[in-house]
Amino acid sequence: MERLWAPWRLQYVTQEKPSGCIFCEKPKAGDDQANLIVHRGQWAFVMLNTFPYNNGHLMVAPYAHLADLEVLPAETLHDMMDLAQLAIRALKAKFRPDGLNLGLNLGAAAGAGIKDHLHLHLVPRWVGDTNFMPVIGDVRVIPQSLEESYRLLREAFAELESGKED
Repeated sequence: MERLWAPWRLQYVTQEKPSGCIFCEKPKAGDDQANLIVHRGQWAFVMLNTFPYNNGHLMVAPYAHLADLEVLPAETLHDMMDLAQLAIRALKAKFRPDGLNLGLNLGAAAGAGIKDHLHLHLVPRWVGDTNFMPVIGDVRVIPQSLEESYRLLREAFAELESGKED
């Protein structure tokens, strides 16, 4: 049997699950790098997913603890979409994906891991990224560390805000 070693992944698998809402607590913590927050807007923010489906898997979440899209204030909805557009530009500049999946999982039955706080997933995709590993081995291979993804995305957001793009 072949073995695929990814020892850095163990900390994510074995860590204690947070008791509170990560989308409320992480932006208030004050350490964006430690909390993987790559960019902040007025009403929402962008952060890396700690359990990514692919390199650069981002989430856009409102600061307000809201679960339902239909009650999201217009300014928050607009800020989330503006941040999603900016995040797509950042991902395209630094990761050069062949495509992206964007999605909202509203409620536990829809697959929401955190059902009480709305968040939009942005998952970069590459041709051939869904290989045999997830299907046969129930293993997802992420070849880039979260720290490196964070560094690249912070750089991309800064470049986009200053008007300098690749």
